[in-house]
Amino acid sequence: MTNTDEFTLRPRVQEFLASGRTELLIDGDWLPASDGATFTTIDPATGSALAEVARGTAPDVDRAVRAAKGALRSSAWREMRPADRGALLWRIADLMTEHLDDLAQLETLDQGKSLRTSRFGEVPAAINQFRYYAGWPTKILGDTIPTSLSRTPPGKEVFAYTRREPVGVVGAIVPWNSPLIMTAMKLAPALAAGCTIVLKPAENTPLTAIYLGQLMLEAGLPAGVLNIITGYGHEAGQALAEHPDVDKVAFTGSTAVGKRLVQSAGTRLARLTLELGGKSPSIIMPDADLPAAIDGVSRGIFDNGGQVCVASARIYAHRDVYNDVIAGMADFGTGLHLGHGLAEGTDLGPLVSKAQADRVAGYVDEGRAEGARVVSGGIREGDTFYTPTVLTDVTPQMRLMREEIFGPVAVVTPFDDLDEVVGWANDSPYGLAASVWTEGLSNGHRIAAQLEAGTVWVNCHSFLGPELPKGGHKESGWGYENGPQGLENYLETKTVVMVL
Repeated sequence: MTNTDEFTLRPRVQEFLASGRTELLIDGDWLPASDGATFTTIDPATGSALAEVARGTAPDVDRAVRAAKGALRSSAWREMRPADRGALLWRIADLMTEHLDDLAQLETLDQGKSLRTSRFGEVPAAINQFRYYAGWPTKILGDTIPTSLSRTPPGKEVFAYTRREPVGVVGAIVPWNSPLIMTAMKLAPALAAGCTIVLKPAENTPLTAIYLGQLMLEAGLPAGVLNIITGYGHEAGQALAEHPDVDKVAFTGSTAVGKRLVQSAGTRLARLTLELGGKSPSIIMPDADLPAAIDGVSRGIFDNGGQVCVASARIYAHRDVYNDVIAGMADFGTGLHLGHGLAEGTDLGPLVSKAQADRVAGYVDEGRAEGARVVSGGIREGDTFYTPTVLTDVTPQMRLMREEIFGPVAVVTPFDDLDEVVGWANDSPYGLAASVWTEGLSNGHRIAAQLEAGTVWVNCHSFLGPELPKGGHKESGWGYENGPQGLENYLETKTVVMVL
């Protein structure tokens, strides 16, 4: 179905798109939706259809959850030794590495980002999630606990210990901006913990999840441990979040949807991990390595068209370097080449959809009408492309300053006083990430301690890895992913007390 004649698709990508294997994965089988419905996933750069994908709804979610619940109790999964579970995760990573170029091309086709970003950034990062968590199953430890219980019978002793057990069936709901890495961030620790999963990819970008599902079955994952339900959020996603047999919901997406999930899951006390929206500030001090700072914050907001939850959307530059920062970011943005993600020389692909381009353009147009100055960019090209944009004269009350845009739109504001700018940076309902640019070690530590954010980078931005805990403060989320904390999301503690 794809109209990509000007590009050479890899043979396995061609085969995948032509195979019709874009069905639901339930209990180890690829199946159509219960009502036979499908939806079309498109190449956002061209609007061309890529594939017809099964449109799962509540009955399909129920089948998948029942399969996951059965697999949780199955001997094939429950009795798998920790070392074997780790080896399985490593085999998944090996297969992903073997198919790295296929996954990268498919991610670019479906989401729009440049092939360079997919090939050298996001697909390797997804692989590293599985490699990192492959080492954890043999290190999930309980404790023995010395007790002082007054009720101990005479001549007896109490032996107490804890067991770490999987939380159960996980409903994983992932976004469209970085679909493969976000999927891996949930699947890898959940599998390491021994959970079973029902995955709901974003309807805009379902293809790499389906491809990954095929690889995981090839690696030897038992039937029902991973189930994939493609479909729309208000149908499949909501049904998954509200299903009574889902023990935990792991969600990455907007704060608005996260709040609705709290209401849905809260009625049955399901466990939640939420990575939500952000409006991340970057503070550039007068002693910063200015070329490095300009490059870092520019990449932080323009990479992937600004469709990044930790994007450096609010830049506060000391007045001594303010004009240089504006000029440098404008030059950086205008130097980026927009085009199809598969085209040679493309730096920046399209936004994920026409609706997203409408949203970005609306914010910029509204800001311009309210007095914001567009220094560079601010131009929509075609249905889905938007030029990297730098704005100044944006007041704290404007939506440009307060709301997550999810586009290549940077707001630059001057400051004079350190305490003042820290207050501005924290004046947000969000608290996902921030960055500080300074050559002063004391300033770096002092500002990092004062910023209300789950991650603070000093002299860098968007440096992420599976070993680095990642989460939000305030309305940016609940809980953490990555690192040991990410594994804890999927574990329960059971205390066993014995009289001997």
